[in-house]
Amino acid sequence: MTTIFNLSISAQATLNLHSLNNEGGEGNQTQTRIVNIVGHDGRIHSVNAISGDMLKHIQAEHLYRISKERGLPLCAACQLFDANRMSGDPEFEEWVKKEKPTPVQVVDRLLTCTLDDIEGNLITTGNLSVPRKSVVEFGWAVGIPELVTTDQYFHVKYDQDRREIPTQKDERSANLGQAIFHRPANSGQYAIVCNIEAHRIGYNDISQKVVLDGDERQARLAALLESLLYSFVQPTGAMRNTQNPHIVDVTGTLTYSTGAAPAPMVSPLNPNFIDQTKDISASLNRIHDGRVHVEEYTSLSSLADVMQGLSTECQPHEFAR
Repeated sequence: MTTIFNLSISAQATLNLHSLNNEGGEGNQTQTRIVNIVGHDGRIHSVNAISGDMLKHIQAEHLYRISKERGLPLCAACQLFDANRMSGDPEFEEWVKKEKPTPVQVVDRLLTCTLDDIEGNLITTGNLSVPRKSVVEFGWAVGIPELVTTDQYFHVKYDQDRREIPTQKDERSANLGQAIFHRPANSGQYAIVCNIEAHRIGYNDISQKVVLDGDERQARLAALLESLLYSFVQPTGAMRNTQNPHIVDVTGTLTYSTGAAPAPMVSPLNPNFIDQTKDISASLNRIHDGRVHVEEYTSLSSLADVMQGLSTECQPHEFAR
């Protein structure tokens, strides 16, 4: 079975009429998130974007559901998809206060939960400051300059029953205040980057030891890869009740290394990102004797094929003890 040390995805996704992440509202207008970037032409561009926080929440929600379905271990707080993860578990909090554990023991305890292991956590209970760095990392989903746009659409809610007597209307006034408002809708091509440190699944970074058996680590890697695929197939987020995004296409590269080497990742903000990824991989393979692999996908279905193959045929890398 193939072992994965590091895995990276560079994706150019075409999404239409979505509003997955907004900055808030001002008056009766919802404001879309705009960022400034430097394009491949060296010029500054203002484009709409989806934050990495939102992308990670989407992936974590899918991982939670997969873990529940497959019976992967979850702490009491993660059983409820509590954003605080194990920090929100009263039993864990009591254990910290009573046992006064060392940082190694705290991380070992975190690794018993699939979400705390993969998504990370920072434990501050009992004056501790013990981090568990996330295994999966997301960058912003950034609109590619000149290939993305934001429009504002006017909405109005009418009170159709104008014949109500005043006392009846006063009782319903709490739902009559929103009359007109403006909503953003974004369309275009987006650069998405993601990295997975597969070798750290079930690995205590402080003690430098793997604390889970091979089958458990493999099951968590398979669930992580599946949750990542689902994040492309069904991105959750804001305003999906009426602005569920039209996913037109996803193209790009998936790279992974079978030993201690990085999986190269070049942003789709560079129009030559696929060729550059292949060239970098070839250079690394001359150093590392062929341990870097590149999979190019030209559609969401081909990405699904690649991810399905990896989830069933791979396991996290483990250093010799």
